[in-house]
Amino acid sequence: MTTVAIATLGCKVNQCDSAALQEALEQDGCAIVPFSGSADMYIVNTCTVTGSTESQSRQLVRRALRLNEEAQVLVTGCYVQKSTDELCAISNRVHVIGNHEKKDIVAFVEKIVRGQAAVREVSDIGQEKTFTTPAFSKFMNRSRAFLKIQDGCNARCSYCIVPSVRGRSRSLPPEEVRARLVQLVSSGYQEIVLTGIHLGAFGLDLQPPTSLTKLVKSFGEDDRLADTRIRLSSIEPTEFTEQLRAVFSDVSQVCHHVHVPLQSGDDAVLKQMRRPYTTSLFRDVIERLVDAVPDMNIGIDVIVGFPGETEEQFENTVAFLRDLPAGYLHVFPYSRRQGTPAADFSGQVPERVKKERVHVLRQLSEEMKSRFQEKHIGRTLQVLVESSRDKTTGMLKGFSRNYIPVVFEGSASLFGKEVAVKATDVMDGKARGVLQ
Repeated sequence: MTTVAIATLGCKVNQCDSAALQEALEQDGCAIVPFSGSADMYIVNTCTVTGSTESQSRQLVRRALRLNEEAQVLVTGCYVQKSTDELCAISNRVHVIGNHEKKDIVAFVEKIVRGQAAVREVSDIGQEKTFTTPAFSKFMNRSRAFLKIQDGCNARCSYCIVPSVRGRSRSLPPEEVRARLVQLVSSGYQEIVLTGIHLGAFGLDLQPPTSLTKLVKSFGEDDRLADTRIRLSSIEPTEFTEQLRAVFSDVSQVCHHVHVPLQSGDDAVLKQMRRPYTTSLFRDVIERLVDAVPDMNIGIDVIVGFPGETEEQFENTVAFLRDLPAGYLHVFPYSRRQGTPAADFSGQVPERVKKERVHVLRQLSEEMKSRFQEKHIGRTLQVLVESSRDKTTGMLKGFSRNYIPVVFEGSASLFGKEVAVKATDVMDGKARGVLQ
């Protein structure tokens, strides 16, 4: 039996792909083993969004080569699409396949195991016209699963390399989305996260075209999904139509939680980033969303240290975010990506300054998180209990429908179930509660 170890870097889409790779390999008779030990083959699913993830990708490849001097290493993912030659130069035991080829993982693994010629299959990303990469992912011993329903991106933000390595937007047909949701529910998952590179573009490439709004509305009409929690991942601010806002209140399955990428709270920086909105529009989107769904938890993505960002422009971002009715921030330092327009912009910000600015915004995020959680003290939350206890308190743990981490006393018989918990206080970034 061939033993295979898989390591994954990057976004939820990559994690979905790796889970699907694992399932395909297990069905073919392979044994999946921890990446930290010996294996016949190591698979590294890489990321290229930042210089740090590229470095981590190379480190994982070299680590795999050391773990077993006779093992072969198969590298895939976005870094492969960008830097095939760089990865192949590491060792003659390194094989590469592109994002488009992930669907044929079993055939490539068998070819490598048989000792045939080195595998180097990386399609031109422009060839990806349809949704062909693995979409279905189960996560063992968890109550939540991820379902990739969209891939690729048609936008051209000046800092982002993703469209170059993921291709144009492609969607899973709605009937397949619903079928896979039902399959996940029948496997025992009570919450499914719909994910994609540009989720709000779902359906626009299909014939006839459809939309994320229509897809989600259809869940409310399907009795098989009546008790399922559906969580949407990230949606662009320009895509929050009145109809999309309405699904959060009108479709009972939809969780009151979403990410909305801002990237900068300064209009001049947004223009340089090629983001198609202003801070005024963004504020209006967030406020309308919270007005429509008062307990909505909104996570906001922010990039600091974009080329040319002055101290005054950064302070504009801090002030803008401080006043928004959002729940937390995801903060990233700008990473220079060769092949993107921003890589050649003047005024590259020193790493020291980026780190200082990241620290400021992460502190602000903790303040926003506490403020949002404290608003829910005394309220009853619907919490999906995870299958392991909180390491700090030993209590049961889980997330509410609006993504508040909650701990409370209870027995292991509640693992994997949704229960009502009354929030009593907030401590160490979590709500504490009492089972109702």
